[in-house]
Amino acid sequence: MSCRGGDCHADYSDAVTWKSVFTWRSVFTVPNLISVVRLAMLPTYVSLMADDRVVAGSWFFGLLAFTDWIDGYIARRFNQVSELGKIIDPVADRLVFFVGIGAAMYYDHFPMWFGIVILVREVSIAALMVGATALGMERFPVTKLGKWATFALMSAVPWITLGSAGGWWSIFTVMGWAAGIPGAVISYVSFVKYIPTVRAHMASGRQP
Repeated sequence: MSCRGGDCHADYSDAVTWKSVFTWRSVFTVPNLISVVRLAMLPTYVSLMADDRVVAGSWFFGLLAFTDWIDGYIARRFNQVSELGKIIDPVADRLVFFVGIGAAMYYDHFPMWFGIVILVREVSIAALMVGATALGMERFPVTKLGKWATFALMSAVPWITLGSAGGWWSIFTVMGWAAGIPGAVISYVSFVKYIPTVRAHMASGRQP
């Protein structure tokens, strides 16, 4: 859980043992509890969207997204970074993102084309990191571009969804696109820049 608010999947490249992951101090931490609660709340979000309670659902999704920065701050500030957190936090991040966009698209509150643009990049970067990690990639710091892209898109998705409620909520549509378009562009730029970095750290990881 050492990197928050961005492409935290890079943390998977740490070589850990199950014994180091499932220790008392690694499991029972406030950030891990927050991550578990975030996952447990996803059905509530989907239920709100299914009931066409788009305003409540949008604010609820925004809250789930914001907790990523909360548990990251707690982990760093109170020295609660753990090996289990490095696994569960990025999993929670991706699931919240995928379910958030997927439900909004399914219930016609988010543009299908834009959702696909976002999800294609997310799936691609996840596949890249998982594959590189399996091949022995050495861990490397998360890029600032990745962090900014995630922040922008995590803001854009609930804003655009909220704007679909109409009325004065429509102002959030403008805010959403203002954050979403640059966020999507930056996300793809960061993905392209990750490729040579991944290659370099794969070579470093294979060195004896």
